[in-house]
Amino acid sequence: MTIHVLLVDDEVDFVQTLAERLRIRGMTVDTAHDGEHALQIVNDCGASVMVLDLRLPGMDGLEVLRHVRKQCPRMQVIMLTGHGGRKDEDSARVIGAYEYLNKPVDISQLSEVIAAAAEEAALQGAE
Repeated sequence: MTIHVLLVDDEVDFVQTLAERLRIRGMTVDTAHDGEHALQIVNDCGASVMVLDLRLPGMDGLEVLRHVRKQCPRMQVIMLTGHGGRKDEDSARVIGAYEYLNKPVDISQLSEVIAAAAEEAALQGAE
């Protein structure tokens, strides 16, 4: 099974680098740099996993997470941020985040979490 990931982060260079590293690991990757664009991509529920930054221009990551839970509830969302605290983590988990990770993150660790999230999405029928 090929894992389909949507990366959402306003740091363009970070997204490009991370996308390339995930593609090298055999994943299909789409990218968005703001919440509105991410939700447009989510409409087709093509990706099984979203890696989502907390701080985004316009709609923040928690708001995007709320919309994803409604639009495509089987999609698993991994929060990945360099700016969040315990309160943000608690909020993300209550809303339904699969995992909450802090930047910088080891690519091997992130890949393992993405694979586990994709497996969970497949069990829920997202693939």
